[in-house]
Amino acid sequence: MRRFALIGLVAGLLAFAAARDRFEVWIAATDLPVLQVALGTEVVARDGSLLRAFPVADGRWRLAPGPVDPEFIALLIAYEDARFYDHGGVDPLAMVRAVWQAAWAGRVISGASTLTMQVARLLEEGPTGTMAGKLRQIRVALALERRLGKTEILELYLRLAPYGGNLEGVRAASLAYFGKEPRRLTPAQSALLVALPQSPEARRPDRAPEAALAARGRVLKRLRDAGQLTPERAEAAAREAMPRARRPFPVLAPLLTDRLRVSHPESRRIVTTLDPALQRAAEALARRAVAGQGGQVSAAMILADHQSGEILAEVGTAEWAEESRGGFVDMTQAVRSPGSTLKPFVYALAFDEGLAHPETLIEDRPLAFGSWRPQNFDRRFRGTVPVREALQSSLNIPVVSLTEALGPERLLAVLKRAGIRARLPQGTPGLAVSLGGVGVTLEGLVQAYAGLARLGKPIRISAEPGRAEVLAQPMFGPVAAWQVIDILSGLPPPAGGMPDRIAYKTGTSYGHRDALALGFDGRHVAGVWLGRPDGTPVPGAFGGDLAAPILFELFGRVKATPDPLPPPPPATLLLPNNRLPLPLRRFRPRDAVFSEATPDAPELRFPPEGAEIEAPGGGLVVKLSGGTPPFTWLANGAPVAVAIRSRETVLPMPGPGFMALVVIDAKGRSARVQIRLR
Repeated sequence: MRRFALIGLVAGLLAFAAARDRFEVWIAATDLPVLQVALGTEVVARDGSLLRAFPVADGRWRLAPGPVDPEFIALLIAYEDARFYDHGGVDPLAMVRAVWQAAWAGRVISGASTLTMQVARLLEEGPTGTMAGKLRQIRVALALERRLGKTEILELYLRLAPYGGNLEGVRAASLAYFGKEPRRLTPAQSALLVALPQSPEARRPDRAPEAALAARGRVLKRLRDAGQLTPERAEAAAREAMPRARRPFPVLAPLLTDRLRVSHPESRRIVTTLDPALQRAAEALARRAVAGQGGQVSAAMILADHQSGEILAEVGTAEWAEESRGGFVDMTQAVRSPGSTLKPFVYALAFDEGLAHPETLIEDRPLAFGSWRPQNFDRRFRGTVPVREALQSSLNIPVVSLTEALGPERLLAVLKRAGIRARLPQGTPGLAVSLGGVGVTLEGLVQAYAGLARLGKPIRISAEPGRAEVLAQPMFGPVAAWQVIDILSGLPPPAGGMPDRIAYKTGTSYGHRDALALGFDGRHVAGVWLGRPDGTPVPGAFGGDLAAPILFELFGRVKATPDPLPPPPPATLLLPNNRLPLPLRRFRPRDAVFSEATPDAPELRFPPEGAEIEAPGGGLVVKLSGGTPPFTWLANGAPVAVAIRSRETVLPMPGPGFMALVVIDAKGRSARVQIRLR
């Protein structure tokens, strides 16, 4: 008898083992749904806060969960699946309990669906009310537990759980209902987010607040009874106000974030260098700037750290959702006329070439350059003025005279060295480029002014970490850059602006189409544009009146005290006009109509243009022909030899590197070469 019993036990164990093996094979053969859940792209600020989120392709808001309040996780598991970490996908005890409760009460009292089974249903978007659907969930849940860890399963739930409408996942729900990330939820908020996925449409707080309140109350009661919440915390949570509406998702820097999403189509999380507080302040300034203007007037601005090249705030439009104002046009990238904002670069080149000094006298009188007779903006002429005043007053005749002496190609070359693509209305640049007769973007202008602020060392600015870079070739020498900075920092501020805060320049394009202001202190650089995106005029719009006050207010939002501007480089010539070398006391245009002829101009015989030269002991041999002595020699705009009568001499050099070497004769005529000393 015992032998038959033993045989039966062995046969039973073998049958059980065979059945178990076949069950495992059946589970292993489960055709699992795709486990890679599509997520919407999110663009974040430098501190990780959300600037903007994009829905997935079908319009559902589904984001990576990110950090979630640990208490929410604990409450979710305690309420939905207390033995989540112990079962293998299906909880037999919960099934027995559910069947017994239903049989005793004659209705369903509690479910037996585990979190893993819910994930299985959400992945396949399968039915819940049929036996076939429930069996499929069980099989997929068991297979998921063998494929994934508990943390991965929980992560899928946090991404996929429905919260009403097009909201999926705890993070989208937390942002929409509470306006906050799910890192720190209150017990009331956690209880609501636990309750909603069971019946997301019937309990939506924005449409059925009473049902949502009742569902939250049931969750709080059960968690209190289970000891997950103290009675005091549960009671306080029950009194907390219920959200009655969905909040909009954050939309900061909408045009920039959209541009980044398009340029990084595979990225689900795009990090920027933007400062969220400064971005909000800049957008508020832009909206206020156009509030009193007529329709279609928009605004744009960029704020950057010119030491690192990081963009801290970027506003492409004043009102993104306002089609009448061209809200869809990113005016930081639009090619527009820069007005007078390129004039500082002409003066920097002139200083670098030894053509002028801030105290050089220059004529602001009617002049003809071929058939072109430029006039000042107010159609008045000031006569003889210092170069400093000519730039501060933004006079046109002096800067055109300097551009004619330099050649307009030199200005375009400086912009190119600053990393800017300038667009010409015609193929060949003319003298009008110095007055805004060239197309550039606001981003390009801010980048050029960043190079000026860095004493002529250009840097590529960017809103993406690691994309900013210092560019190789200097725009001009540090002495020339500092001289321009010194002039621009002496401009009187707009009404209400603090004096000596920043070096700045305003500009107004032809026909009042663009009002601009660019400026910087010792750390930050910014640009402001106002106008109409379609390019039509804005009567009475001036950069000084419209854009400059916004520029100063933007700097005021960055910090209470500006970073100091750089001190003068050691080689800077700080002298009044009557103590300057004779050729620098007065500028005389060379080729303008009515100007004097310049035969026998000086010509450099050595070193030749583009030469790389060893300068042992810091001395450089130079030779020239022509010209009238005495001669003044300048290296990168700084005098290195004055009143030299010989046409061959040895010049002391400031050190290795690229150098603009200029000689000026007694009649103000000059010659120049670009060399590199080793």
